[in-house]
Amino acid sequence: MENSWADQWDYNNPGPVGGGNKGGKNGGGGGASKYGKKVGEGLGKTKVVASKGLQKVKAGSSVGLQWIKDKYHKTTHKN
Repeated sequence: MENSWADQWDYNNPGPVGGGNKGGKNGGGGGASKYGKKVGEGLGKTKVVASKGLQKVKAGSSVGLQWIKDKYHKTTHKN
């Protein structure tokens, strides 16, 4: 009987291939704490960049809409 990929790597559910969790809480090597801080810093930088990009889009949209309004006003209100 073949096991799926998820069954082979599921350490919380001991199966015929993996053999279960071999080291208790310390069996994972502390990867979550080790990389969690770096991931958090990366997400902070991403939020800043996204915020700056959104501000640029908002400003560009505002200028574009004002330009359209001006063109419409010029064509409909001739003196």
